[in-house]
Amino acid sequence: MILVTGSSGLVGRRVCERLAAAGHATRPFDLKGSSDQDVRSGAAVARALDGVTGVLHLAAIARVIDGERDPELCRQVNVGGVTTVIDAALARTGAKPWFIFVSSREIYGDAAVSPTTEDSPYRPLNTYARTKVEGEQLTFAARGAGLTANVCRLSTVYGAVDDYEDRLLPAFCRAAAEGGDIRIDGDRVVVDPTHVDDVARGIERLCLETARGALLPPVHFTGGKGYSLPEIAALAVAAGDPHTSVRMAPPRSYDVTRFVGDPSRAKALLGWTARISLEEGVAAFVDEFRERRAISTRAPLARAEARLAATL
Repeated sequence: MILVTGSSGLVGRRVCERLAAAGHATRPFDLKGSSDQDVRSGAAVARALDGVTGVLHLAAIARVIDGERDPELCRQVNVGGVTTVIDAALARTGAKPWFIFVSSREIYGDAAVSPTTEDSPYRPLNTYARTKVEGEQLTFAARGAGLTANVCRLSTVYGAVDDYEDRLLPAFCRAAAEGGDIRIDGDRVVVDPTHVDDVARGIERLCLETARGALLPPVHFTGGKGYSLPEIAALAVAAGDPHTSVRMAPPRSYDVTRFVGDPSRAKALLGWTARISLEEGVAAFVDEFRERRAISTRAPLARAEARLAATL
């Protein structure tokens, strides 16, 4: 039984689906599911750990901009939540559950070397990144206290139409599907996007290795190829409405301006590489947004036709 905190999020949902398909039992734990499922509550976490053999910790204030808007809440959830879960796991009598902390490429800031390896130093630029650094440090300390614990780091994960609509890839692809407006915050910003299906596959492998007792160095689940924001916008427009407008805006002061991750460690230790290219992923993502729009457009028409038929 694997406890998945943050199970209702983009990555959490897909990982739970993948684990279940492979025959692994999961226990969801997310405030979106119940007000009793708060990682800041020691009592709630202790109850959730009953019968659990491992914990995949995804619960977090998951966006940089939200951390800047409410840094105290970000710290309470992203640092306090990790502390609560680890403390509850260590307090278990008998066999203690293994623990995986899901971190972020944000911990590197603007790394001096690209592609960036997992051994690059911490250089966090924003509140969210600083909380992820602390979460990693708490995880490594938990190893010394008796937990089998590992860390993975993600980068610009995308691939679900019900994700936050103002995130980078959803915003670009939705606008391209609808012929809307793409705003680029910093034309020199370079990111390394990874499709959520690839990420879920990597996390599943890390769960299996951690369950076997492996203590691994941090691993990236990244594609290893950088794209500028104008390049991503161009891919979205090419897959969508050619009349989509693209406008430039100044970069945000708290954003990392360039990240390309080195995925070689994940390949060496877990046999993992990203399979879905950005070109393929963006085209499919635009299609999903286009289909969702078509469904939402058809629904009122179908209701109107049903009302008309009822009057005849």
